[in-house]
Amino acid sequence: MAEVEQQSPPADQGGNDEIIAEGASVVHGEPPQDETGPPEVNSEVEVLHEKVRKQIIKEGHGNKPSKYATCFLHYRAWTKSTQHKFEDTWQEQQPLELVIGKEKKEMNGLAIGISNMKSGERALLHVGWELGYGKEGSFSFPNVPPMADIIYEVELIGFDETKEGKARGDMTVEERIGAADRRKMDGNSLFKEEKLEEAMQQYEMAIAYLGDDFMFQLFGKYRDMALAVKNPCHLNMAACLIKLKRYDDAIAQCGIVLVEDENNVKALFRRGKARAELGQTDAAREDFLKARKYAPEDKAIARELNLLAEHDKAVYQKQKELYKGLFGPRPDPKPKSKNWLILAWQLLLSLFYRLFKFERQKAD
Repeated sequence: MAEVEQQSPPADQGGNDEIIAEGASVVHGEPPQDETGPPEVNSEVEVLHEKVRKQIIKEGHGNKPSKYATCFLHYRAWTKSTQHKFEDTWQEQQPLELVIGKEKKEMNGLAIGISNMKSGERALLHVGWELGYGKEGSFSFPNVPPMADIIYEVELIGFDETKEGKARGDMTVEERIGAADRRKMDGNSLFKEEKLEEAMQQYEMAIAYLGDDFMFQLFGKYRDMALAVKNPCHLNMAACLIKLKRYDDAIAQCGIVLVEDENNVKALFRRGKARAELGQTDAAREDFLKARKYAPEDKAIARELNLLAEHDKAVYQKQKELYKGLFGPRPDPKPKSKNWLILAWQLLLSLFYRLFKFERQKAD
């Protein structure tokens, strides 16, 4: 395995040597809600093939993938007759990697649909059984009955155009790290333009090239090289998520980095920011104090700690005023106005009682 020069980029912005690719396109999309059956779509039906029809749910942008493009997609699949859902990559949290022109036979119809979609597009595909699981169906996994027409809800996350149609699994370590680094660089450019959703998708694609299965096989220099790309992607994802006010997701991204590097200042700082926004001030202060330990001169950390101190002071003053009203000295009770009629009646009864007692004693 040939050696690759390891870059030492400043902070988490990445190196300056951009790795060139044939072409790429990608956008970010939220997973749709899981339903009991395929979504109802009222858009125009587009005939892509005698056995493949498409209805757009959400428009995409850019070009469509060509033959041998490596596509990344999420999809759900139902048998048309029974509405039985037999596959769901959103639920599995694992997008499918599909090379147009090199797909499995049972995915011919899906590939035709994907090749007619743009990045970020979400669509409903109606596929005849001839381009699906065929006359025999599948009795293993997934379980699809014979001659079953299929309905797909598909989102094309993004794709890479390459002449040879090389999938991630066929790439060398250097190629995968290089492809991930290019994605990171593209994400940084989009982040600077405040195109946060698109930047996040670039970072996600970079992380996909450096998945857990791949990282598990690396050690020594190559693992360090991969982490030098992967960790900044998670950190930049966190920065995007904070701007988008998705604080829990930002905390999760920082946590991934801190598993590898528990003293990472950027991860501690950004997790502290997200926690502070969620009102978790004690946890946020803990993160900022730990970050300051390793970056004592950092002005941003000092500023966040000052903001927490001011927040705590304001909360204390507010509580003090509240408790003062609740537990302050009780005012003296006002004397009640006396009812003289009742007093006269009580006096008269007292006199009768005394006379009665005197006469009884006299009789005794």
